[in-house]
Amino acid sequence: QVQLVESGGGLVQPGGSLRLSCVASGSIFSIYAMNWYRQAPGKQRELVATMTRGVTGNGGGKTNYADSVKGRFIISRDNAKNTVYLQMNSLKPEDTAVYYCNAGNIYWGQGTQVTVSS
Repeated sequence: QVQLVESGGGLVQPGGSLRLSCVASGSIFSIYAMNWYRQAPGKQRELVATMTRGVTGNGGGKTNYADSVKGRFIISRDNAKNTVYLQMNSLKPEDTAVYYCNAGNIYWGQGTQVTVSS
């Protein structure tokens, strides 16, 4: 059974930071690019950040970000721990959404709520 389990969401004030984590089944983590999506109320799910699996070493490969989060969010992965992270800095109220971990645009986590509000 393939599983992606997210954690780290919560309530944070504007300008604050959160780090999301996603632990994946070992069988998929070494194969697929890992992605973070988000879905705000009444809006379509959007791709926030992507990291390819990389070729060597413990880290990942290439990254790509939505324009709305460039310079504020950082995606990283630890292949030894089967974990992908999303470091979110300088958070804005418009970042409020349910954030989903995704593997290869095939497998999905259950989502974790991020609320940015004063």
